[in-house]
Amino acid sequence: MQAQLDERKRKVKSVLVTLPKPESDKSPYFDLAKKYNLKVDFRSFIHVEGVPAKDVRKDKITLSEFTAVIFTSKNAVDHFFRVCEEMRFEVPTEMKYFCISETIALYLQKYIQYRKRKIFFGKQTASDLAEVLKKHTSEKFLYPCSDVAAEETQKFLQDNGYDYKSAVLFRTVCSDLSDLAEVFYDIIAFFSPSSIQSLYKNFPDFKQNNTRIAAFGTSTHKAVIERGLILDIPAPTPNAPSMTMAIEQYVKQANK
Repeated sequence: MQAQLDERKRKVKSVLVTLPKPESDKSPYFDLAKKYNLKVDFRSFIHVEGVPAKDVRKDKITLSEFTAVIFTSKNAVDHFFRVCEEMRFEVPTEMKYFCISETIALYLQKYIQYRKRKIFFGKQTASDLAEVLKKHTSEKFLYPCSDVAAEETQKFLQDNGYDYKSAVLFRTVCSDLSDLAEVFYDIIAFFSPSSIQSLYKNFPDFKQNNTRIAAFGTSTHKAVIERGLILDIPAPTPNAPSMTMAIEQYVKQANK
């Protein structure tokens, strides 16, 4: 397998990152492009669409029944407050918010007065919240999520006997990539199984040929392999905890 990967190593001039273009000029992708004289483009292969409030009602979600909300993404925050507005539900000041990370907790400032609310956060996973949640076992939790929600959070809540209900408030949808039909890149970097699905929805006859595939996370690695593609650049690894580091290490060797 390694011999096959070594044979595929060719000079890299262009990289397609299947994410939205960073808002800040300080992105490590821009540093990578400058350092190695690469053409680095960004294009999100998937996007999020909100589920209308009427469809949420059909799932028998009554917002007033819940005393706490668990947020695992900024999208979940945005769509929770959107649905509240569409349903004309005024979120009570005593509502408790449990966020998977401090970044998401701080994002709540977009919608509420942060210092006047009961907000708790972990480091990065639902398990990190375990100690905090233990002190709030009497709460009735709402878990706003997408149609492809991570099973880890739901499994954790279920295994630990929390009174919770999942609410699909947004969906992950494949983007239209028809304008890329005749565009070729040396490396395409993927970050989710959904983005691999989008590739094949747009281009059912996609052939990898000399395109190197980079993928972040075990579920994305699995999606790449299941499609019969060659995973040239896996991330994270002990030596490359980020996608940019993994790509840089590859480029260093390929562009000697």
